[in-house]
Amino acid sequence: MSPAALTRRTRWAVGSAVALALLFAGAVTVASARDDGTPAAAPRTPSARSADAGFARDMAVHHQQAVEMSFLVRDVTRDEDVRRLAYDIAQTQANQRGMLLGWLDLWGLPKTAPDGQGPMAWMPGGGGHSGHGGHGGHDMAGMDGMDGMDDDGALMPGMATRTELEQLRAARGKQAEILFLQLMTDHHKGGVAMARGCAERCTVPVEKRLARGMVEAQQSELDLMADMLAARGAAPRS
Repeated sequence: MSPAALTRRTRWAVGSAVALALLFAGAVTVASARDDGTPAAAPRTPSARSADAGFARDMAVHHQQAVEMSFLVRDVTRDEDVRRLAYDIAQTQANQRGMLLGWLDLWGLPKTAPDGQGPMAWMPGGGGHSGHGGHGGHDMAGMDGMDGMDDDGALMPGMATRTELEQLRAARGKQAEILFLQLMTDHHKGGVAMARGCAERCTVPVEKRLARGMVEAQQSELDLMADMLAARGAAPRS
C-alpha cells in the first residue's frame, strides 16, 4: 500500500475518533449540570504550554506512527497473531489520538507547539527545542535510543526513524513480523514513559485517566510482544 493510501486511511480513522471525542465531551458537559438545572462551573482550561496540552500534542504524533506501522505490517504478513495485534493497536491508538486532538479543539489550543517549545518540553528535562534536549525526568533517563531522538526523524521516545520505517515497508513475512514487534516494543516503552509523565503532571482528570489506561494496556502488549518475539527466535532490541 502506498504512503498516500496509508495517510488517507489514518486520517479517516482519526477523523471518526475526533467526532466521537467531541460528542462524548458534549455529553459530559450536559451530565455535569447540577440537580437544579444550573450548569456546573466549567473546569479551568489548560494553557498551550501545560503538561495537558503538551501530552495531547506529543502523544497524538506518537500514536500516528504506531497506526502507520500497524497498517504496514498487516499488508506484508499472513500471520494471524501479528495481524490481530496490529489491528488492535491501530484501532486503539487511532481512537485515542482522536480524543487527544478533540480535547485540543475543545480547549481552543493549537495542535502544534508554541514558539520555542519542542517535543517533550512538558516533561522535566524535556528541553524547549526539538534538538538534543535531554529527556530526563520520569523514566526517560537511561532509556535505550533516547539520545539524539531527532536523528533521522525520531522526534520522541521510542519512535522509529525514517530509515526503520523504510526497512519495515521493504520487509516480508517473518522478517517483517520480527522488525514490527521490535519497533513497536521500543514505541510502547516510549509511550509508557510519556503516559506516566501525564498521569503525574496533567491536571485534567479525564486525560489523567486515559494516560493511566495507556500505561496498563501498553505494558500488557509489551509482555505479549516479548512472547511473540521469543516464539520467532528473536528478542526485543537492546
